[in-house]
Amino acid sequence: MCTCIVMGKNHRYFGRTLDYECRFGESAAITPRNYPFSLKNGSAIRTRYAMNGMATVVGDYPLYAEAVNEKGLAMAGLNFPGSAVYFEPDEGKLNLTPFELIPWFLGQCETAAQVRECLPGLVITNVPFSEKLPLSWLHWMISDKNECIVIEQTNEGLRWYENPTGVMTNNPPFPFQMMNLRNYLNLSPNDPVNRFSDRLTLLPYGRGMGAIGLPGDNSPESRFVRAAFNKLNSECAEDEISCVTQFFHVLESVSLVRGATITEDGKPDITNYSCCVDTESGTYYYRTYTNSQITAVKMTEKEKNAAALINIPLVEEQQIYYVN
Repeated sequence: MCTCIVMGKNHRYFGRTLDYECRFGESAAITPRNYPFSLKNGSAIRTRYAMNGMATVVGDYPLYAEAVNEKGLAMAGLNFPGSAVYFEPDEGKLNLTPFELIPWFLGQCETAAQVRECLPGLVITNVPFSEKLPLSWLHWMISDKNECIVIEQTNEGLRWYENPTGVMTNNPPFPFQMMNLRNYLNLSPNDPVNRFSDRLTLLPYGRGMGAIGLPGDNSPESRFVRAAFNKLNSECAEDEISCVTQFFHVLESVSLVRGATITEDGKPDITNYSCCVDTESGTYYYRTYTNSQITAVKMTEKEKNAAALINIPLVEEQQIYYVN
């Protein structure tokens, strides 16, 4: 269970919540330029562009949940179990396993358009990272300053969709999520107008009644609607601090509180972390469940040209500013 959004017109901010019942030893990770990745298809690449994001680092391999590269191209993988289907490698195709998509695309591409050019020949394969790290069932959202797309591979094969909402959650597949928004055409941030009957004088008795019917549960379908409504009606100043702050406010509206959603194994599903990345500067902002202060990880020329992967532990302990 996760929610991903992109906000801003000329200056784009990209991020997500990562919701799960356990942790993966994740940390902030910066992959420099010219960093080697060995691929399961037997080939290898070196990154043209540095990238900054959240990853579980195994050895010297960053398994990214989401990241942005130095050109402003951002990508996140979200849980998609029951719908995601991976295939056997297909000779002559671009065979990539799920964990290879982020380093391959962000390491090689500058724009979402360049990603789309690769998709007709892409096969997402069923090869795990290792015996101890099985496949994760995912779909992906990708954004640059001009567009946002969704990639899903199901029984029908690989599909990609333009995403005018700039929002993605989990199941059902993306076309259903877009169709479902039509059920909420009546929602408005403004006071409602009486359409019940012209024979009655009915007035709102409080603010926010224009959004009565906005779903408040934690299902992927409801989080998609709630995130889209809050994001598309969001207003804030244009400076970076205001935009980052507003971004986290939108993510708060879909964050999971410990105990409110219990898995079939009896474990609480929580928002382990939420993040926002400034796609222009490459600065990665994050908050964890146990530390609500925003922490920032910059990607300067020093990090972009580093000789090795940069792995930065998360600040997990709650930071409180005392005024007396």
